[in-house]
Amino acid sequence: MSAASPSLPAQAQPIFPAPPAFPLAEPPVTPGLTQAAQYFAMAQENRVLYGAHPWVLPMLDRIAARGPIVRIPGLGVVVSEARLARSILMDRDHFSKTGRTASAGLWTPVLGPSVLLNMEGADHLRLRRTISGIFTPKAVAELTADTAAGELAEAVARLESGLPVDVVKVATRIAGAIICRLTGLPVSEERIGRMLAAIHGVTSMVRLHRPSLTPRQVEQAKAAMSDIVDPARQAWRAQDESTIPGRMAGLGLTEDEAVGAVGAFIVVGTETIVSFLPRLLALALDSRLWNDLVAERAAGSADRRDLLVEEALRVTVPTPVMLREATADVRVGGASAGGFGIRAGERIIIATLMCCRNVGPFDPAARRAGELKQLWFGAGPHFCLGAPVATAQTDALLDALLDVCARTGSGLRIVSRAEARGVLIPGYARLEIALTKRSQGPHRRGVRR
Repeated sequence: MSAASPSLPAQAQPIFPAPPAFPLAEPPVTPGLTQAAQYFAMAQENRVLYGAHPWVLPMLDRIAARGPIVRIPGLGVVVSEARLARSILMDRDHFSKTGRTASAGLWTPVLGPSVLLNMEGADHLRLRRTISGIFTPKAVAELTADTAAGELAEAVARLESGLPVDVVKVATRIAGAIICRLTGLPVSEERIGRMLAAIHGVTSMVRLHRPSLTPRQVEQAKAAMSDIVDPARQAWRAQDESTIPGRMAGLGLTEDEAVGAVGAFIVVGTETIVSFLPRLLALALDSRLWNDLVAERAAGSADRRDLLVEEALRVTVPTPVMLREATADVRVGGASAGGFGIRAGERIIIATLMCCRNVGPFDPAARRAGELKQLWFGAGPHFCLGAPVATAQTDALLDALLDVCARTGSGLRIVSRAEARGVLIPGYARLEIALTKRSQGPHRRGVRR
């Protein structure tokens, strides 16, 4: 194992301290973020991470202790510092997604060659520009508002009647319904369940130490995806402009390009938003910042809310790892000190989770997220095209919950929670919330059962 040059300092403190095995004492409800509330919120978030990857996180901490860029035999070159990561993502002359050890090695056998996830250069730019108009903030906000309204109204009604609501189920149904709308599928709970099970089946095959799926896994993944993308093919052939594939046909995309783009969006975008929304809400409640957001909502402002969402994205990181392959020999990380030499053909593992987390613990007022320039969504020509979709779903959920709290004078508490196990993207398997009297505070003990 070889570390970086002396100009690149190693990480001094663990980025992912293991959460205590015992139940934590909950901090009191006070305005602003106290040190006790910050510790509690981060400990609960780390439980989510360890629930998904109990062995990977300590390994990542040991790697970061060696330096911000480290070569691991059999794995690749691991990058854990944000400026280095951004420079690699922006450098299309030396790094690519199309190599067999990069994203293409995973997704081309399953989704085909014409997918944004595995493209570079002029073809990637043409496809991205062609479909970017479909994913404008205005377009996806309208789609989300129309699709999520019924689910959110039902959730609010349950809360007002005194019943708990599982935010994981709400997020799953909203994300699944939006995917159904995108692909032309009829929206039904049975269809959403089958679709999300198929997506989870595909993503659960991915392993960091393995740059590609096995032949058997490829066949299983293609079979799982066919149930999702076949309706997209039919929509493209019918040129049904009420669907995304139909609109892509009208824009001149080939059938394979349209189906590949939809498939990529489904695989990458669904589990990330289902992971993020409950974790965002848990951070807001565990940090005792929820009542501040309710008061701000009643006053007609959203400054604190915007900061909290950005900080939650920094801490949870929707895309915890990004892959590239070096296309030429290059030195990165400070030419004056010799830099770190990377050889053509080497696999580059950009540990986005480490890059974003190592600048400090959760604290919206510190405004740490701004300096990272949304690195969690990528950088340069591969900046996440679906980011407006995530923003729209986040806004819809927060609007509904903040409004019911402001209207009824209630707080919000976590009734029970459980971390998801055996998943690629860390998240909650269950996060039940309920309204409470404001005098009781926004959160009482979240029971694990």
